[in-house]
Amino acid sequence: MKNVLSIQSHVVYGFAGNKSATFPMQLLGIDVWALNTVQFSNHTQYGKWTGMVIPQEQIGEIANGLDAIGKLQECDALLSGYLGSAEQVDQIIYALEKIKARNPNALYLCDPVMPNAEKVCVVADGVRERLIEKAIPRADIMTPNLSELRTLSDFPINTFDDVLKAANALVAKGVKKVLIKHLGVAGKLNDPDTFEIIMATPEGVWHLSRPLYKFNFEPVGVGDLIAGTFLAHYLNCGNDVEAFEKMNNAVAGVMKTTFDLKSYELQPIAARFEILNPSTNYKAVKVV
Repeated sequence: MKNVLSIQSHVVYGFAGNKSATFPMQLLGIDVWALNTVQFSNHTQYGKWTGMVIPQEQIGEIANGLDAIGKLQECDALLSGYLGSAEQVDQIIYALEKIKARNPNALYLCDPVMPNAEKVCVVADGVRERLIEKAIPRADIMTPNLSELRTLSDFPINTFDDVLKAANALVAKGVKKVLIKHLGVAGKLNDPDTFEIIMATPEGVWHLSRPLYKFNFEPVGVGDLIAGTFLAHYLNCGNDVEAFEKMNNAVAGVMKTTFDLKSYELQPIAARFEILNPSTNYKAVKVV
């Protein structure tokens, strides 16, 4: 069994951060060691919430505690997502270095959650800069959405070719797999009823799509679901394209279930059988 240290947000109600990623990964046979960066009553798109940012020192202390009982050598990957402060980036890199010292083959998936005014995604000052400075050079896998890709890049992204250029720029910096989520108007198909995603690796770029459902209020945590499900499948099969396809089909099932239930929150529990055995079979197409 594979083990993942998942360092991201926790919401008591609903599904975002670790609440969105942990259950699907567990269903897929991954033991998730969930470490929360914040604990909120609910996700921030409600416009109001209670809770707190977890003290940054907790991340390093937990890593040291796991090391003290000889468990870091069993950690196959570190997954980081929503952060409560820029200083937490330093602590995540500290934890990563501890893990790598015990298991050099361990992977690092960085989901670079950035501020997004349209979605009321509140992210602390300095997180963007610290991720660019410290996380990108160490990440094996990154999973930005289009808005986050623009934030990480030094040039505008308005077309599909721009997306490819930006994704390949991250690969050139050493990131082995870059998944760009929801291309929107910069998509290859540019279809408002289609969700598009690409995966760039040193071997090429693959494109996938699935139906895009018209929610009255767009559920939060989809990116966390994508990152966790891709990582779980990759750890299980070791094949980029197979993991990419399996992730997309599982997420397609969760999104359809959520839409059918008319829910503002993702419904991974109701869609558990879709995660385990998706009813769709969308195939990736190599575009570069």
